[in-house]
Amino acid sequence: MPAVLTEELIYEILSAVEEVPVGKVASYGQIARLIGREKNARLVGKVLSMSEYYGSYPCHRIVNHAGRLAPHFYAQRDLLLQEHVAFKDSTHVDMKKCQWDC
Repeated sequence: MPAVLTEELIYEILSAVEEVPVGKVASYGQIARLIGREKNARLVGKVLSMSEYYGSYPCHRIVNHAGRLAPHFYAQRDLLLQEHVAFKDSTHVDMKKCQWDC
């Protein structure tokens, strides 16, 4: 089933992102699985890149499956550090310690 980007799907993704607790991170794929679209991790990333048009969501808590930060989201690391998220190095969250168990 191809992913069609509708307002309903956008809010479904953002609602799942909103559930990620402070101090935890989730992967794009994890969010896609939560909404029943396990093959649409890239779509999650696309929606998050334009989330500012839909309100305020904790998009900084979403990283790739290896814990890598979004390349052009320069404030992401600082926002995660404020929430005491552990890092393996300057660009990767420690997923073993900080991944949301949903």
